Amino acid sequence: MDNSVPQAEVMSIASPINLILISLFGVLVYWHFRPKAPIVLPRGPPPTVYKTYTPKTLIEFNGEEGRPVYLSVRGRVFDVSPGRNFYGPGGPYENFAGRDASRGLACQSFDEEMLTKDLSAPLDDLKDLDAEQLENLQSWEDRFLEKYLVVGKLVAEGDPEAPKS
Repeated sequence: MDNSVPQAEVMSIASPINLILISLFGVLVYWHFRPKAPIVLPRGPPPTVYKTYTPKTLIEFNGEEGRPVYLSVRGRVFDVSPGRNFYGPGGPYENFAGRDASRGLACQSFDEEMLTKDLSAPLDDLKDLDAEQLENLQSWEDRFLEKYLVVGKLVAEGDPEAPKS
């Protein structure tokens, strides 16, 4: 008779309610550890290639017709496209788009006469700027370095580093 008692206990473990609970536990474990849908990251911007620009090749990057907006400060070319509303067409600094903005930023002037008219002329050496203007230019350059990518350098037409046309 002693052998019948353990068998009754075995039968109680395999009862329908226990089988349902074990099945439910199995489903919950599977649900928790099941393979998830792969995470899809958004596409980043296309890679930017560091290039050498001349005033004639830089002028194309003025933001018109959906092109990027570049400007140069002391020979560094910055991609200011994220600030298109300021530097692109219709923005308050649109005169600098596709140009060397060094003199205008140093003098705090956004007028056309701050820009070099002859794109074939040597680059502005900024030697006539006073200490306050140079300090102002430095603060602009630091701001651009913090906010925007440097995508190239500006050299004069005829410079050995100038791109061949």
